[in-house]
Amino acid sequence: MDQHLATIRDEVFRRNPGEAEFHQAVTEVFESLEAVSHKHPEYAEAAILQRMCEPERQIIFRVPWTDDQGRVQIHRGFRVEFNSALGPYKGGLRFHPSVYLGIVKFLGFEQIFKNSLTGMPIGGGKGGSDFDPRGKSDAEVMRFCQSFMTELYRHIGEYTDVPAGDIGVGGREIGYLFGQYKRITNRYESGVLTGKGITWGGSLVRPEATGYGAVLFTQEMLKTRGTTFDGQRVVVSGSGNVALNAIDKAQSLGAKVVTASDSSGYIVDERGLDLELLRQIKETERGRISEYAQRAKSKRVHYVEGGNVWDVDATVAIPCATQNELDDVAAKRLINNGVLAVTEGANMPCTASATALFQDAGVLFAPGKAANAGGVATSALEMQQNASRDSWSFAHTEARLTEIMIGIHDRCASTADEYGVPGNYVAGANIAGFVKVANAMLAQGLI
Repeated sequence: MDQHLATIRDEVFRRNPGEAEFHQAVTEVFESLEAVSHKHPEYAEAAILQRMCEPERQIIFRVPWTDDQGRVQIHRGFRVEFNSALGPYKGGLRFHPSVYLGIVKFLGFEQIFKNSLTGMPIGGGKGGSDFDPRGKSDAEVMRFCQSFMTELYRHIGEYTDVPAGDIGVGGREIGYLFGQYKRITNRYESGVLTGKGITWGGSLVRPEATGYGAVLFTQEMLKTRGTTFDGQRVVVSGSGNVALNAIDKAQSLGAKVVTASDSSGYIVDERGLDLELLRQIKETERGRISEYAQRAKSKRVHYVEGGNVWDVDATVAIPCATQNELDDVAAKRLINNGVLAVTEGANMPCTASATALFQDAGVLFAPGKAANAGGVATSALEMQQNASRDSWSFAHTEARLTEIMIGIHDRCASTADEYGVPGNYVAGANIAGFVKVANAMLAQGLI
């Protein structure tokens, strides 16, 4: 990183103290931009980087609600509206105890570039709360969501800011949030939230899109090495929506997916995972991953409490759980075990040192801002359907998703070639995403 970029980065750190994840995301982008700053001095003259690192709006609010015992609970809500140069702010809501401003800002900053890469007219934002829906009754989740939306509603709209789901926010939560928005505003504004139920404005393929998209991006990377998913041994972390649908798509392309995990540990099924059983446990029963080992009809299944899913050898690894779950120790293990490709299904699940190790070893590496962009791309497709009062078939929507993911892959690859770092998907994604937003900001003046 040259001195000019380092100076800007240091000032970002000074203005945003204690936000480690945000600092990590900023550093990763800045490390890709030296060639861009030399080619486009007009960006420095307009302070584009400084403006892009400063959210247009940061909203923090109190969320009071009562639990089933009648006790008052207080949580904190966030919405960071980061950049609207390309369109209304777009990004998910995360409900998890780890959520604080730094997490939301890291996710929102990544969302700027991710949304730009899709080619869709959407800006970057993110939100959430330190509320944990796990173990709560439906009634408690509803009361929390209604209280959360009672404040958030004044800041969002289909032409302003369009939230969606993320960790801890699925179809149930989106339903409660939308219902409260409709009640307060007296408007059936379908486009204000995405990830809605299929029967009331949602899009087919939206639940599958992030996981499917990550696998489709990986397939395009593998093609550059003359291979495909067929016959690959795949290790996946997580067992939420992204992980389950990545498993589904990889299996459909001929891969053997042997792992899934949750916060308690991980399972290994040497036959290849029984996805139907896994969905029953995680999506329907909201159970723990250990139950898979108890109910699977095979002696080739075992459960490891705690531990590290990256101990399992694989040719393709797809981390789909949470940020910084795959560190340099795990990266070295995967490299030594012959991994060909690593794809970030989650947002920034690999540490910076792990990413560097993969790249130095010649492993195909897909950053989350490119590989998991299928979810937000399909959210934008949901917005299109809402705007036209239309509903597309699964096949049509999946074809659009496939087209978008291939386009993202090719955009990253060609940009990496253009800037002298062929095969570096991290640099390609950062530069391609940045340049499009930067040019829009220049065109719209100093705002």
